[in-house]
Amino acid sequence: MNLATTAPRPRRLRVDAARNQQRILDAARELFADRGLEITLDDVAARAGVGVGTVYRRFANKRELISEVFAVHVREFAEAAQDALTEANPWEGVVRLFDYACRHMATNRGFSEVMLAMHDDPDRLTLPREQLGPAVAAVMERARNAGVLQPGIEDTDLFALIYMVDSLAEFARPVDSDIWRRYMAITLNGIRAQDTPPQPLAVNALSLVQVERAKAAKPCVARRR
Repeated sequence: MNLATTAPRPRRLRVDAARNQQRILDAARELFADRGLEITLDDVAARAGVGVGTVYRRFANKRELISEVFAVHVREFAEAAQDALTEANPWEGVVRLFDYACRHMATNRGFSEVMLAMHDDPDRLTLPREQLGPAVAAVMERARNAGVLQPGIEDTDLFALIYMVDSLAEFARPVDSDIWRRYMAITLNGIRAQDTPPQPLAVNALSLVQVERAKAAKPCVARRR
């Protein structure tokens, strides 16, 4: 009877450990999105509502936690590319994928930073890049074959253009957090074939006053990556 009464206890511990693990990952994801990669494991513990020791038992250092969190982000990015392939119109598939990428880069500071780090220092993180490249390439190849892209547009151009939109989003965030949508549309219009309908500019341009306010918000500070 003693064995019967004590048998469930290990299962409860495993459930609690799994719950804590998920709370830590959810907290880290929120903090990375809001504040970027400069947060500490102490910050994550506070947000998750667990002890610092619990975080360190799950992750030896911040690098491990970053890798875990953003491996999920990259897998979701790859899944978005697969979803884009379900669009009947190949151009709409490109738009769908570009919108997903720009939205996440513009609204998730940590994701933006880690994606750049992944290209600048490929050994820094253990993100599953092999999942992302082929999925994006498939979307772009289908669009090229359909003749909806300007001649010469390559798969890697998509990543470069996403970073361009993200840079503008970072600059203008203090005055207009939605401005990335305007520059996403302008960028897409620059790579579409001439007979492909243009994207509407649904967000107004920044005024000169807004430009000055955005410049004043970050005077002489280079963006940290």
